Amino acid sequence: MEAIIQDKVQNKINALANKEVYVHLETTNGAYASHFDEEAYNVGAFIRNAQVNYQHGKIVSTGGSYRVGLKLDLGWVYAEGLTDFEIDEKDRLLMAGHDREGRLMVALEISETPFSHEADPDE
Repeated sequence: MEAIIQDKVQNKINALANKEVYVHLETTNGAYASHFDEEAYNVGAFIRNAQVNYQHGKIVSTGGSYRVGLKLDLGWVYAEGLTDFEIDEKDRLLMAGHDREGRLMVALEISETPFSHEADPDE
């Protein structure tokens, strides 16, 4: 992955609009929080292979990171805190947000084909 290049990400978001795509969205502070503060809550959300068709999407800078929103017929999907991206060999848009130590905090991935269900060393 590399640091987000807003124009490249926006172009790929545009290319995937109005298509049936699969979304992977994940947020977590994982076990990180409780390692540093035993009273901290561990939080997270995970959805994989949600099939959506978004009308349009937008990436905006939030000062040091980015937010991506996808406008659906009946609402929105969005992720905030994204810092890095990759368009992989399967032509999937993979975005992630990492903290200062490089730990994953948020991921938003969009693909025209489903993501694997099993642990895949290539994903």
